[in-house]
Amino acid sequence: MKTWLTATLIHILYCAIGFLFLLPLWWALASSLRPLNDIFRDTSPFTWRALVPDKLTFDAYRSILFEKGFGRAVFNSLFVAFATVLGGLAVNSLAGFAFAILRFPGRNALFGVTVLTFLVPFEAISIPLYAVVRSLGWLDTYLALIVPGVANGIVIFLFRQFFAQVPRELVDAARIDGASWLTIFFRIYLPLSKPVIVSAALLIFLFQWESFLWPLIATRSEGLKVIQVALAGFEQRYQTLWNELFAAASLAALIPLLILLPLQRFYVQGVTAGGFK
Repeated sequence: MKTWLTATLIHILYCAIGFLFLLPLWWALASSLRPLNDIFRDTSPFTWRALVPDKLTFDAYRSILFEKGFGRAVFNSLFVAFATVLGGLAVNSLAGFAFAILRFPGRNALFGVTVLTFLVPFEAISIPLYAVVRSLGWLDTYLALIVPGVANGIVIFLFRQFFAQVPRELVDAARIDGASWLTIFFRIYLPLSKPVIVSAALLIFLFQWESFLWPLIATRSEGLKVIQVALAGFEQRYQTLWNELFAAASLAALIPLLILLPLQRFYVQGVTAGGFK
């Protein structure tokens, strides 16, 4: 009885903490579905009616997506994020496989440098990266947004740590049978690494979705703005249209949340993977 009561109280505490974290997002979402004049009606003093709109309207979403170009920014962010995920999974998984399985001089030192790249603030490399991208003629293109985000030190680390736990005997047996390294990678290692693949994909997606400074530096065209840059530069003349601001902020927060929630179990498994089953 005591154990059941303790578990119940703990779950109630978790729900209360979760509610406090979700309350601002819920209020922003509810406000985005209200008419402009009703948004602050029940906030001073704050009542529960502020969280439940009595008149639902999608005018704010219709305005920002189809009239003010925010829909293009959402598409750009999704395109850049998913393209980077595809390229990142290919590059980082192969790099992790090489660091975990292949034997070559300076492997450990190179792996250490690779991991350390994730600890370097982006602001420290933004100017050299800009110079490189400009010399390649990629400024103000999708390539400038996608290619710099493909290689990721923390994702390589995840793949390397997972691949290092796979018994070496599997590799030796496959090599004796004449299998190439790519065959071993695709036939043995890749099928075992589904949780890590999901974790890596989500990490890369979130990095790109939340990216602001680099897209701001690398692109100038209105047609190439990503969602964070568009949200920061959301201009409104004559008056502040709070329902449209809340609608734009809600889209920026809810899209990655809807992608992460169904995959969170695999995400946790991939990040915490430390053994081979």
